[in-house]
Amino acid sequence: MGEAKFDNPTEALLARHNAPRKGSDWAERTRHAARERTLGMGAAGRRDEYWRYTNPTSLNAFETPDVEILQLEEVPVFDGVEKLLITFVDGVYSPELSDDLSGEGLEISTLEDALSADIHWASDVFGVLETNGQSPVNRPFAALNTALAGQGVVIRATGKVSKPVALRYCRENTTSDALIHHVIRVESGADLSILENGAGASRLNTVMEVDVADGGSFHHLRAQGRDHTRLAMTHIFARLGAESHFKSFTLTVNGRLTRNDVVIDIVGGNTKASVAGACLGDGDFLHDDTIFITHDAVNCESRQVFKKVLKNGATGVFQGKILVKTGAQKTDGYQISQALLLDDDSNFLAKPELEIYADDVACSHGSTCGAVDENSLFYLMSRGIPRAEAQNMMIVAFLDEAIQEIENEALAEDIRARLLGWAERHKG
Repeated sequence: MGEAKFDNPTEALLARHNAPRKGSDWAERTRHAARERTLGMGAAGRRDEYWRYTNPTSLNAFETPDVEILQLEEVPVFDGVEKLLITFVDGVYSPELSDDLSGEGLEISTLEDALSADIHWASDVFGVLETNGQSPVNRPFAALNTALAGQGVVIRATGKVSKPVALRYCRENTTSDALIHHVIRVESGADLSILENGAGASRLNTVMEVDVADGGSFHHLRAQGRDHTRLAMTHIFARLGAESHFKSFTLTVNGRLTRNDVVIDIVGGNTKASVAGACLGDGDFLHDDTIFITHDAVNCESRQVFKKVLKNGATGVFQGKILVKTGAQKTDGYQISQALLLDDDSNFLAKPELEIYADDVACSHGSTCGAVDENSLFYLMSRGIPRAEAQNMMIVAFLDEAIQEIENEALAEDIRARLLGWAERHKG
């Protein structure tokens, strides 16, 4: 099939996806508003401040890349964890490969079913947090997702959920182009863990809107698929109430282009938020973490911890901002982004930002990149450890500050083991 022609990239964005199943009046109003936002802001371009380091052309293009499906020999991530499994194949919910959508302290439905209901709690979250996250930075791929996504799950946690909900993304089509939208509400005093893993599609666009009420806790652990030439654009929009807790960690290995946006609004006092990631890239690889955390309440803490290991011309990007609004006194904001460059051809591009309008705060940011420390490497080798193995040990040690943000130690150990496996496969 020849390449379709459009007057501008925004038309291509909107035209390449079929319209979702018609929903209720409130859902259709939300989708219409999102479509208008997409048209109004236009497609992302290199002239946009937060796309200077990442070329969005392949994400905007009408044609979907043909991505070979990777056959893995190792056990899938989170396979040994007791969980409630929800599976998507090429971006479409698969009831045959999923557990029953029910659990103690949980209300779960598909996005299609939730948006078809005349009255549903999701109307207070769906598209609302995404809309709030469009200021002061335009996020057209998120608006596109709200306008056209028909697949996803809607989850409401009403108590302490004993088993995590695992969202597994599988691929069968080498040219799949998927939009997935999840809506999550954690009620006061509830505790919910979400696991995500898999490539999902040749080109994937996801939005997760997370509303955490006062005293709620949300834990998120994601392992992005290893298909080397896949494209991914992900978004998390979170609103955190008083005395709530939010933690998110992402592991990324391979992928030609991955952009992970996280937008957090802290609106209640005495709240803690952590966003972290570990990334390993080899060759034709670009990985972009763009984080925006707004403090709008007193005595709150946020952490951004990102580590990247890059080789053979791979590129890593970090754009992180902490905004402290007037009155958000006693804010504690911590931000660190670091890259380990294993050769002279790889690049790390960082843009850390602090914007503070309160006077009683403790905020810091740091960003560094460098090569493997030869003195440390020599020390390990002098103890009889081969050079390649010593370098792998140093890679995992370098990434460990990000991994320590994972609260579940068993899952953290699994992540460390997988990082060692990647380093072993890519040594030399």
